[in-house]
Amino acid sequence: MNDELVERIEANPKYHELVSKRNRLGIQLGAFVLLMFYAFILVIAFNKELLATKIGDNMTTIAFPIALAILVISFLTTLVYVKKANNEFEDLTNEIKNDVKDLL
Repeated sequence: MNDELVERIEANPKYHELVSKRNRLGIQLGAFVLLMFYAFILVIAFNKELLATKIGDNMTTIAFPIALAILVISFLTTLVYVKKANNEFEDLTNEIKNDVKDLL
């Protein structure tokens, strides 16, 4: 790869903005999902009776809808990241490309 191109990209303030925003969002969403999973595991470890609580007259316990909600929320956090990546992050990437297109 062209060293001058790399230096120009790394010197671009939009590049630093892109990296900062992308990292911040990734850390926030990742921490949220990990916290959710670990909280579920801690409840399993220390309060099994809570998750064994029956819902209504049938044999379903409260653990099933909670686990399903965790999976759905995990999927939704992925969608949030993809939407940001396809809009805001892609726009910044294109602006960076336009700034250095004379070296491409």
